[in-house]
Parts: sequence; structure tokens; C-alpha cells
Amino acid sequence: MTVNQDVIPERVRSATAEPVSTATVVAYAVAGVLLFGWFLFGWLVLQQGFVASIGEAAGTGFALMLVVAIVGTVRRERR
Repeated sequence: MTVNQDVIPERVRSATAEPVSTATVVAYAVAGVLLFGWFLFGWLVLQQGFVASIGEAAGTGFALMLVVAIVGTVRRERR
């Protein structure tokens, strides 16, 4: 199924996402590496168990996503 561009209202077309900057991609990659390192630290160094380490890294990742969402909302409201 294809979408005819003439049918899409102007307000929807203008609300499309902007391209992601290189700095954002690098920041996400660094955050991913740090989360993986946090998982390995908990599992191998602290020896707290595989599932507990995954849960801790996932919880930290979700908290980080919440912070990013809040910062993005505040920045968008300032414009």
C-alpha cells in the first residue's frame, strides 16, 4: 500500500520528524555502551546474577529514556 502525498494534509506533512543529528546518534551509542558496561559490571564484578544484572541495566535504561523525554519536552515547549 502506498500513500499519495497529495492526500496528506499540510499540517501533517509539516509535523514530520526532523533528521537526527550526528551528536544525538553518538550520545545514544555512548549511552548504550555504558548500559552494557553497567550490565557486565553487575554480572561479572559484583556477581549479582544474570537476571538481576539485566533488570538493573534495563531499569537504568528506562530511567535514562524518561530523562531524555522530559528534556525533549522542555526544549520543545521553549520554541
